[in-house]
Amino acid sequence: MSGIKLSGDSSGTTTTGGMTVREMTRLERIGAHSHIRGLGLDDGLQPRKGGSQGMVGQAKARKAVGVIYRMINEGKIGGRAILLAGKPGTGKTAIAMGLAHQLGENTPFTTMSGSEVFSLEMSKTEALTQAMRKSIGVQILEETEVMEGEVVEIQIDTSFASGDNKPGGKKGGMEKTGRLTLCTTDMETVYDLGTKMIDALSKEKVTAGDVITIDKASGKITKLGRSFSRSRDYDAMGSQTRFVQCPEGELQKRKEVVHNVSLHEIDVINSRQQGFLALFAGDTGEIKSEVREQIDAKVVEWKEEGRAKIIPGVLFIDEVHMLDMECFSFLNRALESDMAPVLVIATNRGITNIRGTEYKSPHGIPLDLLDRLMIVSTDPYTHDEILKILSVRCEEEDVEMADDALELLARIGTETSLRYAIQMVITASLAAEKRKSAQVEIEDIKRVYKLFVDVKRSTQYLMEYNKEYMYNELDDSDEYAVDNGDEEADKKEDSMETSP
Repeated sequence: MSGIKLSGDSSGTTTTGGMTVREMTRLERIGAHSHIRGLGLDDGLQPRKGGSQGMVGQAKARKAVGVIYRMINEGKIGGRAILLAGKPGTGKTAIAMGLAHQLGENTPFTTMSGSEVFSLEMSKTEALTQAMRKSIGVQILEETEVMEGEVVEIQIDTSFASGDNKPGGKKGGMEKTGRLTLCTTDMETVYDLGTKMIDALSKEKVTAGDVITIDKASGKITKLGRSFSRSRDYDAMGSQTRFVQCPEGELQKRKEVVHNVSLHEIDVINSRQQGFLALFAGDTGEIKSEVREQIDAKVVEWKEEGRAKIIPGVLFIDEVHMLDMECFSFLNRALESDMAPVLVIATNRGITNIRGTEYKSPHGIPLDLLDRLMIVSTDPYTHDEILKILSVRCEEEDVEMADDALELLARIGTETSLRYAIQMVITASLAAEKRKSAQVEIEDIKRVYKLFVDVKRSTQYLMEYNKEYMYNELDDSDEYAVDNGDEEADKKEDSMETSP
């Protein structure tokens, strides 16, 4: 249960026989960045303080990405690329996730790792092409006739239908007939219902007082909410009931319906026999360039006619240094296309080899692509920022931690890494739960610190016992500060023993 969050109202918590029973309202999966809700910026693109929207620190980087966000909204940054560069554990992926939440659901946001292109059963350029086309949205505008009104009454009659019992004849059975009374502020009409419409109304659990819309072409019924005139019917509503006004005007109206799809979805639907079912089966495969060219031409035609709108989204590639020269050359060319999304890439590498070559370059990215990038650097977190991040994670993982234990955990995160300290939150909570304590104390932090070693202590152990491991590449002549490392480890243990 370490990765599952059970969130409920604190007022619904009871204790019976020493066992705590909490009312469960929803079940959420906790991830590494599930606490991120946005970039935490105000209207002036200035970073808010106090962990707004889950973002802590990195004020300069957040402000820079906030400018990118505004340019994306105004449609002035198509075909651009942004590089998030910084040390490991400095919040590069968190900033990208914050940008995704800030853009909203209608703007496509695709995330992938640089190594994914080598694990798919298709060419590297095809994998990148599909990822880029997933990040380009198309809003298709369609006018349709609907009936919208408040349900006054639903009458359903069940009768026995007599039938012919001769061979080949139709046998008798139960038939359903009914009438639906809809009204607006100006008119009221009674409609006869067939079996399909009765089943659709029963499936949507439509009752008198609901405001509904019925698509005349497909017969789809959508419940908009409960009429304000029935707001005093306490027996017929729950805590999540949404109240809406009774519609005005005529019952039959023409409405503009917006369908949001991506270019990749249109590609798959038009290149596979099973159509959109291929999206669910995962049978996308490689798509011919001729199909994509025809779709692009059709989308441009729809755009000129005013029937569609192209929304450039964001493609986020983490660990971009894992790409090779062929992938970088493809991205270099793809950014010049009219159908190019905003490319956001992240890396924690310094000056290193470009994958597959012997050439060194900053961040492992070729210089011609680096010249196209708007580079945003991230700085290491301070002690106070690590303390705030751990406090946010404790709240996200529903862990009660004492102030002195949280301070000790922040010190550990400063000396080792933020990721190691975050991993210790839930393990320390389990240690506290084992001793039947509702709050994590210093002794729980000490216990998991001894159980799970960090990278520095693990490396120190390897240096000390390198001869006992297979495929060891260290020589006796190599100079490593083994003794100094032991002294540092001993000092760290002593500091934990004397910590508050």
